[in-house]
Amino acid sequence: MTLVRRLARPMLASMFLVGGLDQLRHPQSKAPAVEDMLQKVSERLGLPDDPQTLVRVNGAVMVGAGTMLALGKMPRASALVLAGTLVPTTIGAHRFWEIDDPDKRAQQKVQFFKNLSLLGGVLIAAVDTAGKPGLSWRAQHLLDEGARGAGRTRRELKRAAKAARREAKLAASQAHDAVA
Repeated sequence: MTLVRRLARPMLASMFLVGGLDQLRHPQSKAPAVEDMLQKVSERLGLPDDPQTLVRVNGAVMVGAGTMLALGKMPRASALVLAGTLVPTTIGAHRFWEIDDPDKRAQQKVQFFKNLSLLGGVLIAAVDTAGKPGLSWRAQHLLDEGARGAGRTRRELKRAAKAARREAKLAASQAHDAVA
């Protein structure tokens, strides 16, 4: 793993760890922001209808996936999970377009775009293959390798058949000469 990855992953994960721990410790401060959105989607998605429980679950997921990203354990999967926690958090908690007070609106706008930046970072981390070929390249490589192998096998079978015919002709000629 490169030095940049060793440093960048924990740095990116730090916001999720701090935010997740805060959500676990103080869910009541985040619950009002979740309540409006929760009423709209809880039944459809089968989510608990208690906003504090949902805030705690989100915090636990952020701490777990953030820890894994920071340690470099399953970094692509953990980054995707973190991206999944950011979308509802950003849309539910930082709706700056609905706020009339200019100071509060500006504050929420900063938080919204901070989360948007974090989303960009975890999406980059989710597709980072650490210099190794990605899944699409590996799948294509296997297909190409299989096609080359199949072509080689066909050529080998043709050569073997041609050699067998030559051997059969030679054996028939030798048998004919021996009889005559």
